[in-house]
Amino acid sequence: MRIRPISPDLLVTELTGRLADAATRAATGPARLRVAVDGAPAAGPDDLAAALVDPLRARGRPVLHVRATDFLRPASLRYELGRTNPDSFYENWVDEAGLRREVLDPAGPGGTGRVLPSLWDADADRASRAHYVDLPPGGVVLVSGPLLLGGGLPFDIAVHLELSPAALRRRTEPAQEWALPAFDRYAEEVVPASFADVVVRADDPRRPALVEPGGDG
Repeated sequence: MRIRPISPDLLVTELTGRLADAATRAATGPARLRVAVDGAPAAGPDDLAAALVDPLRARGRPVLHVRATDFLRPASLRYELGRTNPDSFYENWVDEAGLRREVLDPAGPGGTGRVLPSLWDADADRASRAHYVDLPPGGVVLVSGPLLLGGGLPFDIAVHLELSPAALRRRTEPAQEWALPAFDRYAEEVVPASFADVVVRADDPRRPALVEPGGDG
């Protein structure tokens, strides 16, 4: 593999081009493009997905950004084993069935395009009461958050933000360090960098790098 350093702005530009081209191909379905922007919070998946919204719209693509944190399960289920249990965080926090039902299936082949931007308000611990959004063919739904690639969710393109173990520990907020074993488990069991369509090394947010096939990397 080859490691190609890239600026944050150029990373957004290159990803925008790739996703816009893929959405054009999907529109012939008709279908929408379902994109995972996967990574630990320290890698900034929500920030990268948000940065892609306006450039994609400028390319004529309707876009919806969905955060995995808006599809968490109720607190009674998430915290059944305690508020800082890494195994529960890994296995039970995200409502993957809800994410599939309300976002990925409607945006997929044969889907209606009627997508729910959020399902659960974790702060209030109740349904978010969000309104459905109609995403037309050729549109792009960006789903951002951690641990997205281990459960067989139907994404068309997966972008994985990879952190070395040292960078993950250095950049994780102290209050969230309890979750580190979950990310270690994810890296070992799922190995998302081995199959994601785009892998970005994000140890230094100012100097990301694309991991590409070929070369001596």
